[in-house]
Amino acid sequence: MAYDLVDWTQAPELARWWAMDANGKAYWHCQPDIAPFTDFWMPEQVEAPHFGYTGQYKDSLTERPGLQA
Repeated sequence: MAYDLVDWTQAPELARWWAMDANGKAYWHCQPDIAPFTDFWMPEQVEAPHFGYTGQYKDSLTERPGLQA
């Protein structure tokens, strides 16, 4: 279930998700950056506002609107 109070105007351009972690910190999770000449990817994680979220961190994952297929 998405958290509808996330203000996506504050997100980095490449942010695809917003979520809280078990320590109570919020992060923007950006689309993966494929490392050149490798077979692995590294997602960027940027600290984000909490937007008043008080639920369980495991339920906080929210996808940026308009990205669903």
